[in-house]
Amino acid sequence: MSGRLLFVVNIPRFFVSHRLPLAIAARDAGFEVHVATASGDPENTAVIRDHGFIHHPLPLDQHGRRPHRELRSMLALIGLLGRLRPDLVHLVTIKPVLYGGIAARLTQRRAVVAAMSGLGRTFRDEQGGVRPPSRSLRAAFRLALPPRTTHLLLQNVDDLAALRTAGIAREGHASVIAGSGVDLAAFHPPADIRPHDRPVTFLYAGRLMRQKGVAAFVAAAQRLEGRGRFLIAGYAEESSPDAVPISQVERWAAEGLVEWLGARTDMPGLLREVDVVVLPTVYGEGVPRILIEAAASGRALIASDAPGCRDVCRDGINGMLVPPGDADALVHAMEGFIVDPGVLGPMGRAGRRLAEEHFGAELILAQTLALYDRILAAGR
Repeated sequence: MSGRLLFVVNIPRFFVSHRLPLAIAARDAGFEVHVATASGDPENTAVIRDHGFIHHPLPLDQHGRRPHRELRSMLALIGLLGRLRPDLVHLVTIKPVLYGGIAARLTQRRAVVAAMSGLGRTFRDEQGGVRPPSRSLRAAFRLALPPRTTHLLLQNVDDLAALRTAGIAREGHASVIAGSGVDLAAFHPPADIRPHDRPVTFLYAGRLMRQKGVAAFVAAAQRLEGRGRFLIAGYAEESSPDAVPISQVERWAAEGLVEWLGARTDMPGLLREVDVVVLPTVYGEGVPRILIEAAASGRALIASDAPGCRDVCRDGINGMLVPPGDADALVHAMEGFIVDPGVLGPMGRAGRRLAEEHFGAELILAQTLALYDRILAAGR
């Protein structure tokens, strides 16, 4: 396996957190790896370059909707693909898939992976149901995803079914690989899965977005005041219209509702210090990375009964599923672990087994590299 591989991702941070191991595996397999992202994040851009990958800054605006800026993004991608002429293009998330797919078509790239890391607000409503795309959006996806040269990659079977129903995922040109995998050696359970000398500790970790459930987590903590510890770790995404400002989280912490940990890079260690990871999301998830990392770490889970989440959180086995947006059900699930902490050990061990069987990085990387091989062979 060899050739020039180009990743196109909205922001450097997402590439580093979700695609860096894949890029390393691809390089080790013989690819010359290039990465195109938005500029403006020197810390994560440096990580990309320090690994020996060639970084290409692009005028991408993750949440932007101004037509002239979006046209500039498209033209920049067309120019980059025309100059670089990669053998394989891996597009990640909806905007790169749309713009990069059209650019790949115009520059006659014959091997493209279009990876949708969840369907977000575009195709999912706030109960996890399918939101049919408009006629214009469906036409845009069909233009960006010609089946002869492009393979659509989803993270869960619900998303695949939704896009098949919409006429976007074509039979034989779309498949599922369950997320980006987890390092099972780094994320592992502590020797004692459930220490009994402290209150049950709940953690929300991730982007500070209302759709991701951070405000719902705080509201549940308020109702359970004094009956557990409630931690938040994460980072703001100021460009998102759904963002919760850090100042708001700091106010919640000042009121004693939660403990604010800020952005954390030591997730393996942090996960070994908590008991339950909570993701009450109403966002269109792929396979949430925090749930995979928590399962590998032997943590019990509480998650929305929604696509992607239920792939990792098996109700009554390694956690509890709650209806999306149901505040009472969320409180009831959290209270269940407070009342009966004895279930934390068995659930944590079940989650670890699930992670080993389905979500280990070696398995996911092997599946993705095999997909690369098939796509390159078909494009020759």
